[in-house]
Formats: sequence, C-alpha cells, structure tokens
Amino acid sequence: MRLQRRAFVVTFPVRILGDRVVKIVVRLEPATGSPPDVSYRWDADTDILSAQLSSNGGGDGMSGSVGLEGTDGSWLILDVADGRINGVEVAVWPDVRNIAGFALPSNVEDAHVVVPSRTSQPNIASLEMATRLVAEADTAQQNFHFKVGSGRGTRTVRLGRDMLLDIDEKSHISGLWLLNVPPNPADQ
Repeated sequence: MRLQRRAFVVTFPVRILGDRVVKIVVRLEPATGSPPDVSYRWDADTDILSAQLSSNGGGDGMSGSVGLEGTDGSWLILDVADGRINGVEVAVWPDVRNIAGFALPSNVEDAHVVVPSRTSQPNIASLEMATRLVAEADTAQQNFHFKVGSGRGTRTVRLGRDMLLDIDEKSHISGLWLLNVPPNPADQ
C-alpha cells in the first residue's frame, strides 16, 4: 500500500500584543541575474489587484499560499512555489492612507527570498494568519506599502523590479511594496 502525501491548510490566529505579531520566516540567498518583471492586473469586477513575477525560478521550500488577514477584514495573499514568492494578491483592501511626501526605500538589496517549508510540517500547502495590515500610498496611488504586524523592517529586498519586501532583524516579513501600479480601470 502506497501512502499519499496530503496538503494541509493551517490557520494561525495571531493575537497582537505589543510588538509580538505574525512571524513568516524567510531565508535570503544571493541574487543571480536581473530581478524579474512584475505584471499587474486589476480584476474587472472587483478591486482585487494581482501582481505576478515573471520567471522567479525554483527553490527549496514551501509551495502554496500565505494569507494575511488584517484585523479590519483586509486580505493580502502571497503565492509561493518551491519557496519563491511568485505573486501577491490584494483580495480585500485595508484603508489606504495617502501620504504627501511618500518616500520609497533608499537602500534596497537584491536577493532571492525563500519561504522555507517547516521541517515538522512539510506538507502544509497554505497558511493563514491574522495580523494588523496597514496600507500607505503616494498621493497618485501608484506606489503602495503594506506594513505587516508592527511593520518594523530593518532591510528591504527586491523580489522583482517593482516588488519589494521588508524583512525584520529576525528574518520575518514585515512589509511589502508594490511599485508603479497602474490605476484601477474601475476608477477611471
């Protein structure tokens, strides 16, 4: 009899207590080649924004999705294949704060980001975590910064030409940047 591998969905409700928040651990590896392009697409019937990275390569890690549920009901979903973040979907938008003088990170590292699979639970295909999500944008709403949890990034790495990730001192995801986003056709 052959055992079949099964994928599991695990939900981690995270209580926000001070700075103790979501802990999505990543591993940084040296970048090879130029960063992949980002393709944005707005869903015609909703405000869902999808951002896909072209050929992000394979790696060694988790395959599935990482869903971040904001305490306000917002949803940010990371599409992960072989440990690489291949796309992001903003399924339900948090309130976006438009900030005059919104500044992009000045120091951005090029690196491959790997979301490792958990050795204790290698068959997990989906993670869902409740946390605080804050969205900020420039006044033209072309550049967005999503702060995850406390949003304390100590370094910013490039996932793609127009997609950045904030990483804290413990290698946890603390933010996501979507740059040069085209306007939503529904708003035109």
